[in-house]
Amino acid sequence: MATFATSDQLLVIIDPAARQTDGESVRIVKDVLSAGAAAKVCLPEGPEEFARALGRRGSRRPVVVGDDRALVRAVTLLHRHRELAGCALSVVPVGSTLALAQSLGVPTSAVAAARTVLDGVERRLDLLVDDSDGVVLGALDIPPAPVRAAAVAEPVSAASGRPWLRTTYRSLVRTLAPRPPRLAAVPAPGPCRLRVEVDGATVVDLDQPVEAVSVTPGSSGAAEVEVRPLSVGAEATPLRASGRTVTVVGGDFRYRADALVSGPVRRRTWTVSEAAWALTLPAHP
Repeated sequence: MATFATSDQLLVIIDPAARQTDGESVRIVKDVLSAGAAAKVCLPEGPEEFARALGRRGSRRPVVVGDDRALVRAVTLLHRHRELAGCALSVVPVGSTLALAQSLGVPTSAVAAARTVLDGVERRLDLLVDDSDGVVLGALDIPPAPVRAAAVAEPVSAASGRPWLRTTYRSLVRTLAPRPPRLAAVPAPGPCRLRVEVDGATVVDLDQPVEAVSVTPGSSGAAEVEVRPLSVGAEATPLRASGRTVTVVGGDFRYRADALVSGPVRRRTWTVSEAAWALTLPAHP
């Protein structure tokens, strides 16, 4: 029987959404990780069980198998328990929302990401923390872009090569499946009036309507801020700034932080926490 060092002991937390979305990828990930390390697999049924599993990790290195929401949930839990600095996270992206993981440098292929867990290196990354103890790993957008409903992929089955059977299958699914609620059209966000301050200096004030504001953790403890003023005629030049703290004030604005939309709020301040967390990434990007 193979033996593994303590550093090779993994706690693999498989988010329920990942199991429902792509069970085959989850199975492959479990096989790859179990072959390369002493892996304890947890199958939480909801956020509370997810939090309990992460909290009881002991000396095992946590590996989150799931989408961007699962990754943000894990980082948020560790941050709020003040355990983030001493816990290196690994993630295997499985699900329908993977843009954040990809932007951080994690492979989106389940096999490549699982091998990165085993063979990658820990890299310290900056984090944005707001005044309500929320975190931003990748990007902050004001106002949030409208959410589009994702198309549901049809399961691949033995009917793939038999058109008559595929037609029957589709008809049966439409008959038996509960009809999803109709989604109301979400209008595109309009211009808003915001005061944006970076390290106390005003970048734009309430008298200048803006189309969008984006904030991303940069490097070496600075956030990168871009403000796009409302253009009349010719396209307006974006205003850019960088600094440690970013404060936005306005009338009941919403914002998207990574995969989640929050608000409305009238004021929010984000502060860069330098090298606040560690993520396992490919050794040779």
